[in-house]
Amino acid sequence: MRTLAVDIGGTKFGVALFDGDGMVRREARPTNREGARDWMLEQVVAIAHEWKREFPFTRCGIGFGGPVDFEKQRVAFSTHVGGWNDFHLTEFLAHELSVPAIMDNDANAGAMGEAVYGAGRGHSPLFYMTLSTGIGGGIYHDGKIWRGADGWAGEIGHLSIRPDGPECLCKARGCFERMCCGLWLERDYGKTAKELLGDPNFVARYVVDLALGLKACIMLLNPSRIVIGGGISNAGEALFGPLRAELDRQITDWSGARIDVVPAALGDDSVLYGALALANTLT
Repeated sequence: MRTLAVDIGGTKFGVALFDGDGMVRREARPTNREGARDWMLEQVVAIAHEWKREFPFTRCGIGFGGPVDFEKQRVAFSTHVGGWNDFHLTEFLAHELSVPAIMDNDANAGAMGEAVYGAGRGHSPLFYMTLSTGIGGGIYHDGKIWRGADGWAGEIGHLSIRPDGPECLCKARGCFERMCCGLWLERDYGKTAKELLGDPNFVARYVVDLALGLKACIMLLNPSRIVIGGGISNAGEALFGPLRAELDRQITDWSGARIDVVPAALGDDSVLYGALALANTLT
């Protein structure tokens, strides 16, 4: 069975075609923020129609970079790209592509991807964090995403770690996302996250805030493993070594909670594989 997988993010979007569990096509393009939603949808639909002529697919899974109302299958909003508020993305793509579609936010999709195909296999509960343009989280336990009472579980990006810190796009102050995501790192320092993370002195300061956010996750959820995906995680051990050391320093001595923090095994494709896993739930 062939599946179209779509990953819509704040910096880029990706589209992949799977034949069973094997990826046979993949394309990623930078996001045109001025073109907003309509530009991105045109791009996704054009790629999908081109592939469908050669490799007909029968379903579509989507990971969206922002809050999603999973029950209603609607995008709630995006703080990074305009035009998405209260948009029925699954209905749109199902109509345009003539296949059933299903959607979740990108962090939940990433959690599913890593739990089923990547670094989270055999670990439950698993916490997945996307560390990229923004920050999001997904909780995978007993074979499914844990969504909480209203579907908002895992939104670690807007946990306040510096209450007197700078204002976030959500209007709160000192959010985890505001202090640590790629968008704000570039705005605050005038350099890309990749450039900044090449400086060990910067990394030593950066992991203090990164560990503050993850400490809340560890102490609250006691996950078997934390998997971090997204572009910033590509820094590898230059980031993860200091981060584990800082977590070990911050976590209280009496806590028996494990500190098992690893980069996503699927790299930039965690959400695409998660979209495949999500599509596998369609009947």
